Amino acid sequence: MIRRLNVQIQHLLLSLIDSFYPLFKRFLPLQTYRYAVCGGGNACLNFLIFAVTENFIVKKQVVHVGSWLAISSHIFAFLVAFGITFPIGFYLNTYVVFGGSYLLKRVQLVRYLMVVLVCILLNYVFMKLFVDLWHWYPTPSYMLTFVLVTLFSYFSQRNFSFQKTKSNKASAQA
Repeated sequence: MIRRLNVQIQHLLLSLIDSFYPLFKRFLPLQTYRYAVCGGGNACLNFLIFAVTENFIVKKQVVHVGSWLAISSHIFAFLVAFGITFPIGFYLNTYVVFGGSYLLKRVQLVRYLMVVLVCILLNYVFMKLFVDLWHWYPTPSYMLTFVLVTLFSYFSQRNFSFQKTKSNKASAQA
């Protein structure tokens, strides 16, 4: 039942996304187009969750977890947005963008998680740099951070997490 629903969702998403591909065919390969659409949609959701959490839920106040941990509002907003968009991103990357990988789903998930952990570190470092050190506004800082981290993520996911052929691995070792 769940597998059948997954196939239906995958087919629906691919049909919808690919129906607009002819407009971009001259500029982008299909996989890059799908990554841009899926990543862009997930990014918009991420930005929305970040902005709502930062500005309306925690109201730019430090979030206290017990008496021993204080998290700045922009880092808390990042964590909330990430917690929601991570599983959505994995699903989209696995079934819409990088379909056809020879790797097992659990291997893809572990590799995806490894890349995402590096992305979290990059997000944290960039946000601390832009907001806390350079005193830029949190939302535009987060958007710039997102662009930089997305570039890293795309190439890492394409060449590591969702490898299509074993020859990629062999050529990387040579």
